[in-house]
Amino acid sequence: MENQNIEKIKQMAMKMRQNALDMSLSAGIKAAHFGGGLSTIEILAVLYGDVMKYDSKNPRWEERDRFILSKGHGVLSYYAALVEAGFIPKEELMTFEKNQSALLGHPVINRDKGIEFTTGSLGMGLSLGIGVALSFKKKEKENKVYVLMGDGECNEGSVWEGFMSAPQYGLDNLTIIIDRNSYQLGGLTKDVMDVGDVASKIKSFGLETMEVDGHDIEQIRSALKKEAIPNTPRAIIAKTVKGKGFSFSENNNAWHHAVLTKDQYNTGMEELCEERAACIE
Repeated sequence: MENQNIEKIKQMAMKMRQNALDMSLSAGIKAAHFGGGLSTIEILAVLYGDVMKYDSKNPRWEERDRFILSKGHGVLSYYAALVEAGFIPKEELMTFEKNQSALLGHPVINRDKGIEFTTGSLGMGLSLGIGVALSFKKKEKENKVYVLMGDGECNEGSVWEGFMSAPQYGLDNLTIIIDRNSYQLGGLTKDVMDVGDVASKIKSFGLETMEVDGHDIEQIRSALKKEAIPNTPRAIIAKTVKGKGFSFSENNNAWHHAVLTKDQYNTGMEELCEERAACIE
């Protein structure tokens, strides 16, 4: 059963990468935050494929877990996951960033489509997650809250206030995931504003802290499914590759926000087909 679950998530991640390609090619403004979306595909696949409680047929179900995309520009993986989870029909992806679309370049709340919160102002998602997790605690609810952040986002002071606050309130229903792809808009994170050993710093505030390979589904799943330590929030630092999955975009910061050409789309599809074949073998 475990192997079946892992295989199911791997297949979901590949479908999500294809969704990301399709969205990028048809994007209304002809550019998408490609690199930072692709680095979180496996994380979102594990969350929506195996970990989170939700019901796409009843999207306002009170017992559902909450997901907050603090790095709001990483919507490619978010919308791709919502399609595979059954919240959004695949054909709607072709409306991405177009007039009258519900699928904008940053998430805008639409709970019927599984988009729980409006986000995108970097540094604010963690504070939002703490508030939501605290409300569940006060209501004695079992819902869990997952916040996905960027490592460049950790330049924001409000993030560190959040790391102090979460243990103070004993939020063992809160999981923070940091996409540690080592790039931000201005270049390498170590050159723009080096946060150093972010894991040890977060741990020093009193959070349970783990480091994983952010593209290893078994590692991600194990970290997310680990039993919570009472009154202790969890932080998972996921080491990832910006633009993961395609030869032209991996570790290439030009793909932070770039226009996908038809030739590049075709290359990406060919590489996905090769990966699927290898997976089947």
